[in-house]
Amino acid sequence: MAHFGDLTHDIYQRGLAGHRPDLPMTADELEVAARRVLPAETFSYVAGGASTERTIAANREAFARWRIVPRMLRSVTERDLSTTVLDTPMTAPVFTAPVGVLGLVHPEADFAVARAAAGLGLVSMLSTASSASLEDVAAATPDAPRWFQLYWPRDPQLAESLVRRADAAGYRAIVVTVDTWTLGWRPRDLALAHLPFLQRKGIANYLSDPVFQARLSASPEGSEQAMQAAIRLWTELFGNPVLSWSDLALLREWTRLPVLVKGICHPDDARVALDHGADGLVVSNHGGRQVDGSRATLDCLPGVVAAADGRAPVLLDSGIRCGADVLIALALGAQAVLVGRPWIYGLGLAGQRGVEHALRVILADFDLTLALAGYSRPSDLSADSVVRESTG
Repeated sequence: MAHFGDLTHDIYQRGLAGHRPDLPMTADELEVAARRVLPAETFSYVAGGASTERTIAANREAFARWRIVPRMLRSVTERDLSTTVLDTPMTAPVFTAPVGVLGLVHPEADFAVARAAAGLGLVSMLSTASSASLEDVAAATPDAPRWFQLYWPRDPQLAESLVRRADAAGYRAIVVTVDTWTLGWRPRDLALAHLPFLQRKGIANYLSDPVFQARLSASPEGSEQAMQAAIRLWTELFGNPVLSWSDLALLREWTRLPVLVKGICHPDDARVALDHGADGLVVSNHGGRQVDGSRATLDCLPGVVAAADGRAPVLLDSGIRCGADVLIALALGAQAVLVGRPWIYGLGLAGQRGVEHALRVILADFDLTLALAGYSRPSDLSADSVVRESTG
């Protein structure tokens, strides 16, 4: 049985012929390499966070406070990383996080991510702020499972249209992000006076939406003036500061797909979301891009898992950089994790091949770490698999 960890053998065998990997082998090195090649505006948009970026640091520091406790002499030669979340099967408990404006990073953008994930048997989450329409991305990998992330706009008819389009295009779940009804204070982008949406980047799902088009007096493709009018309308409609928990009921009228709420950090919010019909939760602080000084998602995870009390799957987003991170998150109760920045840097370095490489590195690391810790499958992990380091 092939394992993701077999990547090490492939690399060493190629090394005998004098071939070394041309892409970095760690998330940190991918970031360093991407910084050298990406335009300043692009790198700042991807790497940056809210204000002092303490939340980005906290997400990483939280993992460093936990230690895996390896168990010895267990039968781990046959391993199976596969899992199923809300009836969506995947070869490993890893999603590609929904990341917008990928056209900034590479021309292949969302297509590269969808194809890379599909090739590895993973599930990709497409952002509302994708650089291509949700239908076009779905058509690029018609047989692959995919989920759609919704930034709920002010216009309820537009929100309904986006959800129904995703359903019709074969997406298997709707992930509603609730922590970004407006953008946080992001000094890196502000210093460069750079907001890509104002350059018509990341608004493909709006421009292709019939409800949005009906709000325009002229086709955006007809003239620069018409395009600027469309961008202004986008600024008026993006985000919904008056969205409430009760609005989740509308999704049941629009689709039968599972609904997850992304951006949950507090146990009370977890309970309220489930009470209002959510089928799953994503513990996330938006990769540190929204609230500076926010609690790390890994620190929030156990409380949210306890609040969910088995009623729904809990996923973890923000801070995953290596295989040990995946193991720790699963041991603390996450059913799967979302990975973002590492594969974005891979995308900037080598398109689809770079995305595949970044994901393979994390999957191989996770596979080997899981086995060396004494486990054959993710479901074998428990809170006893890890221990929190004393801070005193």
